[in-house]
Amino acid sequence: MWASIIAVVGTLLGGTLTGLLQIKSARITQSAARADQREEALRRALGELVAALGDHRRAMWHREVLRLNGATEEAVEAARTVSRATRSAVTGPLVAVSVLERSLAGPARQAALAAFNLRDATDHTTLAAHREAAIAATDELVAAASRAMA
Repeated sequence: MWASIIAVVGTLLGGTLTGLLQIKSARITQSAARADQREEALRRALGELVAALGDHRRAMWHREVLRLNGATEEAVEAARTVSRATRSAVTGPLVAVSVLERSLAGPARQAALAAFNLRDATDHTTLAAHREAAIAATDELVAAASRAMA
């Protein structure tokens, strides 16, 4: 009789242990899937942010060159409209990157501010220096992202 009791208890414990291991395995699988999704979302947001920063930098460069060269008010206003649209396109990816990876919030914000800083340059030399600073800030963002995702 003791053998039967031991066999039943062993079977129950084995079934319980198997169930617990399956639950643990499912949680690990879900956690890995969430991490993969988060990483993919971060990659996508980073790509969108870097592209939006480049678009805004180019739009600001064009707008400021027109202004500094004394272009017509209509041409400057058309360029201003484009630069406003490209600036707005920076916001979504900037927020996404900052939320998905806190360590990239600072470099992402600095890259955005550097691109925004092309506004109202006093001359072509200053404009070129601001542009180079914006490119360097974007490069630093990419380097920081590479370190964060390694």
